[in-house]
Amino acid sequence: MKRCLAPLLLTLLTACNSNAEKLQEQPIESVAAHEAKVNPSGKTIAERYPAPSGFTRVKPQSNSFEAYLQNFKLKTHGAVAHYYDGKVKPNDGVYDAVMDIDVGNYDLQQCADAVMRLRAEYLYNQKRYNDIHFNLTNGFTANYSKWQQGYRMNVKGNEVNWVKKAAPATNYSSFRDYLKIVFTYAGTLSLEKEMRAVTIDKIQIGDVFIKGGSPGHAVIVVDMVVNSQTGERLFLLAQSYMPAQEIQILQNPMNPDLSPWYSTNFNGPLLTPEWTFQKHHLKRF
Repeated sequence: MKRCLAPLLLTLLTACNSNAEKLQEQPIESVAAHEAKVNPSGKTIAERYPAPSGFTRVKPQSNSFEAYLQNFKLKTHGAVAHYYDGKVKPNDGVYDAVMDIDVGNYDLQQCADAVMRLRAEYLYNQKRYNDIHFNLTNGFTANYSKWQQGYRMNVKGNEVNWVKKAAPATNYSSFRDYLKIVFTYAGTLSLEKEMRAVTIDKIQIGDVFIKGGSPGHAVIVVDMVVNSQTGERLFLLAQSYMPAQEIQILQNPMNPDLSPWYSTNFNGPLLTPEWTFQKHHLKRF
């Protein structure tokens, strides 16, 4: 288990559970049916997945987090996902595409970490340094604005404090070092607590289905289309998992004919390939 045994997390494990409840085997749709819903040459999420008939893609404000995710670059069609150590993740009906962002060389960027990575990368690219902050599991707020001033988090048992150790910097390498510390001492439990609940009828790109704790998991909404006649919304989900792995666009085991889109018109739990969520697990930054 990654960093869950770090002193700060001895009593509050936050990594995703690799022994999560497995879904029953679902029928596999035909290749032809799937290819009709995918543009293999599409380089971004929006380009790869055309809006299904009767639906219109949501058009978020430019430079927003929603637009950032919707236009995120994907690896080539058919690419496989890799673990942090370079090994291939078997694709047994789990993912449909792989997002073009590295996973790092450590077993750190798991489920909640991937969500925080996407959020932090967006804010960093916008130079909104003061908005980059995440709570550690003990409640300590890890502000990037403090890190960029040269302060570093000093962890002793369950206590954390800032210590001036470096010259001020906003270079990307230092930013990634900051995220490495965040990934080590934060997770689903802490991230769930700092996000606010939203109802499924208000779902937006950038929202997160998250179940905090151990076991726990998180997946993020990366695109959405709307049926103007019925109000039904379809959304795409992305995740990392345990051990740390590249971020993937998930397939939909509940409805292979609709996959990889998910519909807001679902009853009961939301079944994803490697986790089961409830509607009340939907949160927002």
